[in-house]
Amino acid sequence: MYLSTRFTTAAAMAVATCLTLAACGGSSVGTASSTSSALPTLGTDDKVTITFESYNVAQGGTWADTVDELISGFEAEHPNVTVKAQAPANLTGSNTAYAANLQAEILAGQAPDVAQETFDALDWMATQGVVDPLQDVVGTQAIKEAFNGKDLSTTYPGTWPMNQKARTLADENGKTYGMPYVFSTPVLWYNKTALDKLGITMPAAPTWDDIETIGKKLVAAGHKTPVSIPCTVTGGDWCMQGIIKSAGGHIVSSDKKTIQFGDQGSIDAVTEMRKLYDEGILLNTDVTTMTTAFAKGQSLIQLNTSNALATFTAGAQAGGWDLAATKMPAFSGKTPAPTNSGSALFLVHQDDPDQQKQAAAWEFIKYITGPDGVDAITKGIGYVPIRDTMASAADGPLHKWYTATPGAEVNVAQLQQLQPWDAYPGDNYSQISKLFSDAVQNSVYLGKDPKSTLTQAQSDAQALVK
Repeated sequence: MYLSTRFTTAAAMAVATCLTLAACGGSSVGTASSTSSALPTLGTDDKVTITFESYNVAQGGTWADTVDELISGFEAEHPNVTVKAQAPANLTGSNTAYAANLQAEILAGQAPDVAQETFDALDWMATQGVVDPLQDVVGTQAIKEAFNGKDLSTTYPGTWPMNQKARTLADENGKTYGMPYVFSTPVLWYNKTALDKLGITMPAAPTWDDIETIGKKLVAAGHKTPVSIPCTVTGGDWCMQGIIKSAGGHIVSSDKKTIQFGDQGSIDAVTEMRKLYDEGILLNTDVTTMTTAFAKGQSLIQLNTSNALATFTAGAQAGGWDLAATKMPAFSGKTPAPTNSGSALFLVHQDDPDQQKQAAAWEFIKYITGPDGVDAITKGIGYVPIRDTMASAADGPLHKWYTATPGAEVNVAQLQQLQPWDAYPGDNYSQISKLFSDAVQNSVYLGKDPKSTLTQAQSDAQALVK
């Protein structure tokens, strides 16, 4: 799923309100939990109710249905625990509003026990004390066991470990704050039928030069703006980061002190996107319209998240064309650096934690990030199976799905080269994201010079790092 990273007025007000409230009580909501890592074991007579806040609930359809399925499965195995799902109260504007909403709930004494939050809010949530490090609540050994995935499921017995690259996506300052939950890598989808008619073969490992060559052929054959890249417009921050990193660019320094998306690699990446647009290859519209255009067979090649699978499959079936997918394109002589979209599950900070609730919340997190959750999320939505051997291993429960589904093998393969979706530092992380997205969009589609636009955006963003 693409989540808009544009920081609208409403979202800005939500964060401003939360930060003002935080300032009234100090620099953050609270310090990290000092609770012992030895959580109690829930007995059969211990009746516990926990709240799970998830933006997927608000999306309805497959997303909400999958959450309901997972909750039902968990409650069947844990009859003493009731899970109440809720959407974030503030759904206006960007995904960053979800984290701001969470902070407001904590300050109001109405915090959920578990929250699904996007990775771009990680640095801010950790430094503000909105979420607690898992080490401080459940302990290092429990995290290790959950990652290793031994005997986590009665439905899928055995050991199904979480992908090594995925394990650190919700790490900050040397601690694990969340368990990776739902995300994708950028997949290059294409209309195989349309390309075949023109004798065009998509390379198994394409470069951006290949996309330019193929795009020119499609334009010459009468296909107007045949390539769409939602990464280049509002809502594509996570994926655009991958394009920039693939060109040797950087987003932010490892110590989170220096904004770097004005470096030469970043300029090169955006310049290439601009070139595709200037040549009449690239479609200029918003994320939703791009996705719809590809599903309807109007756009023939699209770099997008794998969770567009259901939409694209339905569109291909309705239009009578074959859907295919391959890897994220590389820049000539360089290795692609696919970044992840999506979210992790966090234990929300509680000033006076109830250890039984925390124990139940941790069991719930383990369940829906375990084999049962991976199975439901992969099949129901199309996200990459974070326990990838469930798909790639010949005896894996997802292997048939993996071999029969367009984009599945590509998505899993790209996990091995995964680069994290970098979170911008400080209270102004959302404004920094907007500066980045605006600079990319203005450079690609509105005639702005990529070098001066990106370097100015980097300078403006650096001024917001506090």
